[in-house]
Amino acid sequence: MSSESWPPPLKEWVARCLGQMTDANRAEAQAELRESIANAFAEKTLWTTDWAGVQLKSLMPKAPPVLNSLKRKMNDIPPMSKKAKKAAAQKRNDANLDFGDQAALNRRAERFQREHDIERQKSMRGQASLQANNQNAHLFNRISRSDSPSAFGTNADDPEADPNVLDWDKYTIVGTNQELFKDYLRLTSEPKPETIRPYSVLQQTLIELKKRWKEKVSYNWICNQFKSLRQDLTVQRIKNEFTVQVYEIHARMALESSDMVEYNQCQATLKNLYDLGIPGKHEEFTAYRILMLLHGRNKSELNLYVGTLTPRQKRDPAVLHALRVQRAISMGNYHALFEMYLNAPNMGAYIMDYFIDRERTRALMTMTKAYRTITVCFIQNELGFETVSDTLKFIETHGSAFFTNPNAPDRDKTVECKSAAPQLAQVYEDKYRKVGIKGAI
Repeated sequence: MSSESWPPPLKEWVARCLGQMTDANRAEAQAELRESIANAFAEKTLWTTDWAGVQLKSLMPKAPPVLNSLKRKMNDIPPMSKKAKKAAAQKRNDANLDFGDQAALNRRAERFQREHDIERQKSMRGQASLQANNQNAHLFNRISRSDSPSAFGTNADDPEADPNVLDWDKYTIVGTNQELFKDYLRLTSEPKPETIRPYSVLQQTLIELKKRWKEKVSYNWICNQFKSLRQDLTVQRIKNEFTVQVYEIHARMALESSDMVEYNQCQATLKNLYDLGIPGKHEEFTAYRILMLLHGRNKSELNLYVGTLTPRQKRDPAVLHALRVQRAISMGNYHALFEMYLNAPNMGAYIMDYFIDRERTRALMTMTKAYRTITVCFIQNELGFETVSDTLKFIETHGSAFFTNPNAPDRDKTVECKSAAPQLAQVYEDKYRKVGIKGAI
């Protein structure tokens, strides 16, 4: 479970918990801390949990001890009057109350002092990070899962360093490699600066890769270079507008080359970057995400995602087009659907290509139930085919090539609906009932 994409509230909560730990409860609290994060990750609630309100049981204040009077035998003490008993009971209650109030005040003062120290440390580290890398608008914050002291180590040069505060920038490196192009290799050990390209070189690399793409170089080579570029950004924890631009460009190239594995990886990372408030083509990729959810038939997630859109996003032409596609599919309005397919903005048609044949089959099933015969020309115009030959190929591959006039010219051929309808239904069940999305995240 990588911590590179953890939400900022989670990281602040972890730092606060570590600041509250003592030598007596450290082992128990760290175990409960890891368990809470692992459970949230498994339930996919890292970004939805209100971490500010989560309290570890091992860090909750213990109840103050109750002072019990020594037990005595009944015959050792003289009988007391009701008035004396009431006065003694009131005295004991006052003593316990005073003790509890004092203990609570002490704990509160200690907690406020710890929180003040943590905020001061975070402020000092944030200023140091900005001075060290003023080119980057956002940096990765990484939390190590290791129990070794290196994850919580202190800086020997900092006399005020708190051993309970994570060193956020401990593993941040700055590359020194000056090569523009470098093959992608999966990391199997800690990255070394001499193998990583610095920010300035990465900017030049992107310019050259865009030139090579216009020159029609192999997509496999371009994809390899972009993965290497993304890796160098990741290990240096660079999260800014340039990072967003890299992922957006790679996602478009992957769409154009029908590489859904890389596209889905880029889309998932872009969502996290947009959530951090980094500017980019947010509306364009919001529209792509809606179309991808339509492709996967994930209605519940689609409804949740659409519900989070702002009025400004819904007014964007690309997002508005995607929402109209959703409406047309849900209502079975295939005439409107294929008109929007032919007029999709940006690269929306590339994603619609993945589910357009499924919707064409559904539309043709509806048409064969409503008509006795349908001409190939009518099918071409209604289902958004570019040529008659494409229309005939679709009809034949979907088992509905039942023509009343098989010897007529292709454009004038007529489909006999009664025979075609059951074949279309069977093909739909076999080919489109289940959806497989490569690289889905």
